[in-house]
Amino acid sequence: MKKYTLIFLGLLLAALASAQLRWTPDGNGYYTAEGNELVQYTLPAFQKTVILSQTDLTPVGATQPLAVKGFSFSADGQAVLLYTNTRRVWRYETKGDYWVYQRATKTLSKLGKGRPEASLMFAKFSPDGKKVAYVSQQNIYVEDLASMSATALTTDGHRKLINGTFDWVYEEEFSCRDGFDWSPDSQHIAYWQIDGSKIRDYYMINTTDSVYSRIIPVEYPTVGEKPSPAKLGVINITTRQTQWLAIPGELDNHYLVRTEWRSPTELFVQQLNRAQNTNTIYSCNSQTGAATVVYRESDPAWIEVFSFDGSTSAYGYRHNFQWLNGRKEFLWQSEKDGWNHLYRIGVDGKETLITPGNLDVIEYLSLNEKGNVIYFLASPDNATQRYLYRARLDGKGKAERVTPASQPGTHDYLISPNGKWAQHSFSNHYTRPLEEWVDITSHKPLNDKESIAARMTQAQVKPLAEFFKVKTEDGVEMDGWVVKPRNFDPAKKYPVVFFVYTEPASQTVRDVFGAGRNRLYQGDMAADGYLYVSLDSRGTPAPKGRGWRKSIYKKVGLLNVRDQAMGAKEILKWPYADADRVAVWGWSGGGTTTLHLLFQYPDIYKTGIAVAAVANRATYDNIYEERYMGVPDAGFSDYKKCSPITYARNLKGNLLYIHGTGDDNVHYNNAEMLVNELIKHGKQFQIMPYPNRAHGIYEGEGTSAHLAALYTNYLRTHCPPGGR
Repeated sequence: MKKYTLIFLGLLLAALASAQLRWTPDGNGYYTAEGNELVQYTLPAFQKTVILSQTDLTPVGATQPLAVKGFSFSADGQAVLLYTNTRRVWRYETKGDYWVYQRATKTLSKLGKGRPEASLMFAKFSPDGKKVAYVSQQNIYVEDLASMSATALTTDGHRKLINGTFDWVYEEEFSCRDGFDWSPDSQHIAYWQIDGSKIRDYYMINTTDSVYSRIIPVEYPTVGEKPSPAKLGVINITTRQTQWLAIPGELDNHYLVRTEWRSPTELFVQQLNRAQNTNTIYSCNSQTGAATVVYRESDPAWIEVFSFDGSTSAYGYRHNFQWLNGRKEFLWQSEKDGWNHLYRIGVDGKETLITPGNLDVIEYLSLNEKGNVIYFLASPDNATQRYLYRARLDGKGKAERVTPASQPGTHDYLISPNGKWAQHSFSNHYTRPLEEWVDITSHKPLNDKESIAARMTQAQVKPLAEFFKVKTEDGVEMDGWVVKPRNFDPAKKYPVVFFVYTEPASQTVRDVFGAGRNRLYQGDMAADGYLYVSLDSRGTPAPKGRGWRKSIYKKVGLLNVRDQAMGAKEILKWPYADADRVAVWGWSGGGTTTLHLLFQYPDIYKTGIAVAAVANRATYDNIYEERYMGVPDAGFSDYKKCSPITYARNLKGNLLYIHGTGDDNVHYNNAEMLVNELIKHGKQFQIMPYPNRAHGIYEGEGTSAHLAALYTNYLRTHCPPGGR
């Protein structure tokens, strides 16, 4: 439900960045694919060296070099793994072709010969550099680089039994894709096996590509269904025998979200119970499978899965452990004291708080153990922004802000492994995105002329949005932005259009460039005379403490929706806001919120446009819903109270409902269930199905333009623009 939210966009951009930029082993430079070549830049002078030329990247018999989408090096740097000809698996391009270039012999060889084109996933070198392992068609293979011969380590994989990668729901809700890991001695591979044989398929129907319809099954566990049984095994690459880890609990009543080797015979594994409110870290013996508890914590609501080093292969992604103190400790992130803090946890269970104080860590970035420093993003004074902070790794002292005070807005950093250099990006609602390279210890730019400070003024534009705070009658203070009409006259009244999401997956009110822009509106909302507004209510992942975020537990669709409605009431007190022309719209979770507001508060919201909405929470996947709503009781009572369909009978205003019939995320049955309920109560509305389009509704010629025109015309018709 959150594919098109800022969190997933951030993850996607991070994955792309990690695929295109690889640090040199010493951290004083980086590799990148550029101009059909693989090049190295040495810092701080940015001295460029061509590592692989176009000639090197051109296969024998071909006329063009490979189009490199990702790459990695063997431990000794003598072999390069190249990822190309990629294909999308659900959300990301995680399968394609892999080639190996041997720098000593200057030979380029394709892996997986005999396997289907573009079917290889997550290829990675063994630590000794002699082999490459990969997944193809739900099985794991190892290919010897000397003989270029491949061996299938697993042979039982199929659509419903998945080795070395994950099913739809693990990928969507835990961002788990790359599902195997080499042992440090190159003799074993630890891997996930997901058994979907007991998970029912949701059938999407393709009715347009043939005169006969075609059924497309998607293994999809909905709310109330037990999780896909998951287990972790360690396979010997010589004998091809698997030792399954004896992690306590029923296989279909927990989630395994993280594993990593601590030594050649020991793995650490993170397990969540089905309700996702108890987290356990196990130390597992790879030879016997025995599992011992290292650390456990619980939360009355849910526990987030935080990532520390997710980039393990080109376009692959796994939640890894970040080790400290010679692998005697690991980094941890928890909200257990009311704030999102970083801890170091010993293998003996002893813990040290690293980031004390009333401050939320938005995202961990990097640490320099030798320098006793850890870097992270935070913004304790403004929840719409984010800045670089650092703290002592030993937990002594207070966190300090590193980002200059002269650059208010939203920042991100890609920090070198030696903790010396960083690629720094920045924008705010009136400054176009800028990048620079800095010495992270001083935040001094490596090139003064190309620095953000030198280019900020030129990159600034007239602000589109204004940021504000609103306090409701319930005493809840929310951040918001508003875009006012171009020729604003405070003596006139203008229609108000609310943009909503307001579920736990994303914020809409962030101080970034583009805040206040509506990508679906054809034209200029400000010039046409709309007040365009967004609010972040309780439950959104804003850095305002655990209580703010988790107050929504078992109340998604009630508490957050009331916050939105009460915020709207305050905004409609503005003398220039026209309470007779009020519209709301959103996509995915925002579409769900739109339906709720239109149905629960029909006297406030007169028009709604809901795109790809969950109308009935019972139709959505178990991981997302049960995390925020709890495991349902026999009658699904909480889910009924929190589903828009329950309140459809209250519709008074104008509703446009839009959904792709090929949506594998929020299924099209939501549309038809809602349609039936509205018909039952005699409610008139408009619906637009987009045949075979997925959750993003962009596939097919003319789709995006058609959707924008539909949205714009409906809004202008039912919520006319202009001051009165």
